[in-house]
Order: sequence, then structure tokens, then C-alpha cells
Amino acid sequence: MPGAKRRPWWAELLILVTIASLLALGIKTFFVQAFSIPSGSMQNTLQEDDRVLVDKLTPWFGAKPQRGEVVVFRDPGGWLPEQTPKEANAVLRSARSVLGFVGLLPSSDEKDLIKRVIAVGGDTVECNSGSPVKVNGVPLDEPYIHPGSTPCDNDPVGTVKVPRDHLWVMGDHRNDSRDSRYHQLQNPGDGFVPVDNVVGRAFTLAWPVTRWATLPVPSAFHQRALAQNHSR
Repeated sequence: MPGAKRRPWWAELLILVTIASLLALGIKTFFVQAFSIPSGSMQNTLQEDDRVLVDKLTPWFGAKPQRGEVVVFRDPGGWLPEQTPKEANAVLRSARSVLGFVGLLPSSDEKDLIKRVIAVGGDTVECNSGSPVKVNGVPLDEPYIHPGSTPCDNDPVGTVKVPRDHLWVMGDHRNDSRDSRYHQLQNPGDGFVPVDNVVGRAFTLAWPVTRWATLPVPSAFHQRALAQNHSR
């Protein structure tokens, strides 16, 4: 409009930063969030300090985690050890907190875990020494597990039935993962993760860029017998 007073540059910059932050926060809350891999339990699929992108949108439309997906979930209780905060430069710590809040970096105080879904509610899992993992009686071919790891030898739990609306999850580095097996052995019934605790599915390894890759569901989980035996 002719004669309209123009805002000072700093006011326009503040508006742009505010809009960008709100958009980033909205994306983090409803669509996609970055997540930092906290340990080596998912090697070699994911390495410690890798960054993955997590799809938070599809659960809003009623989609539930499926067998074979890599999911991020909130601690069901007692899965994460108490951690001592790391010392850091105050300015860097503040900047990371802000970027983590809007989803541009993983949050520095995130209390989430990441594992692979092996079985869903109603499934029967067999995990015995010297044998492959079986879901609904079907043995799984698992080329994604860490070289040298065994499917179940270090934490054999026998046969378990997954309760409705819960998941059975395991790390790809089976010999270095405190997953459903470990917690089932420590306290029977505590190895299951409520579906409501799932933040979303990790669908892309985004950082480092030299290792960029998608995280598809392995072919072992596409076996028709898995679902057929589940329905019996």
C-alpha cells in the first residue's frame, strides 16, 4: 500500500524466525523427528551416534507397528539406566536444546529407545539356544543381525505369547542388546512394549550422509505363513 510504513529489518527477521520455528516444531510434533542412536544395540544396521528420521504421521491415522519395522519408543519402565548429564559448553548446550525442541536436532534429554519389531500382539515367539527365532512357528532368516551374533543364544526365553496391543522387540546386535528377551528373563511379563509407547517408525538413516539409506522391512517378515499362523 502506498505510504504504508515498512517494518524495520530486525522485526521482519524476528517474524521469519518465529514462523520457521513454529513450522519446524509442527513438523517435529506431527510428521518427522530426528533421533540419535544411543548405543550399539542395532549394529550393523545402525551405528552409535547415527541419526535417523522417524515417521510420526502414520500413527495419527491408526497405523500400528508391523513386524520387521525399526521403531522408536518411550521407555516402558526400567529399560534405560540412570544417566549422568554430560558436561558441555553452556552456549552449545542451549543451542542444542533449542534445536532439539523444534526437531532440527535430536533432543539432548530424549528418553527413547530404538529396536526392531519381531512380533506383534497375538503372535507367539520362540527364542531358544541354537535355533533361529520363530514367529508363529515360522523360522526367521535374519541377515541383518550383527556378524558373529546368534539369534537367541545369549538370552533364550523359550516360548512367549505377545499380549494384545503390545510388541516384542529385539536389537540387531543380539549379543549386545537389552531388549524384550533380557527384560522377560529379569521379570517375566516385562519384556513387552505397549503399542501406545511407540513414537514412530525409523524410515531413513540420514546421518552421516556417506551411509544414507532407507530402512525397509526385511523379506523374512513378508512370509505369508506368519500372518496365516497368527490367525489360527
